[in-house]
Amino acid sequence: MNISVADYVGYAGGFVSAITFLPQVIKLAKTKSVKDLSSLTLFFLFLNVSLWLIYGILVNAMPIMLTNGIVLSMIIMMIYFKIRYNKN
Repeated sequence: MNISVADYVGYAGGFVSAITFLPQVIKLAKTKSVKDLSSLTLFFLFLNVSLWLIYGILVNAMPIMLTNGIVLSMIIMMIYFKIRYNKN
């Protein structure tokens, strides 16, 4: 298996993208405060990442699949927290 420079860049970019939402997920878990978390933003993030994941699967691009699989799991956690801790 030959890994190209482009693959390394893809994995590095994917790693950075994948951890983008980690601080938010940790903060939501600790504070249980979701009042400033936009449901519409979560919806569009979920849609965006789902489409990128499907694209990655269709073109067999492992960096795209890994990145968006991880990000999707964090977005699902944020949606879960939004539903569970919403005090409306």
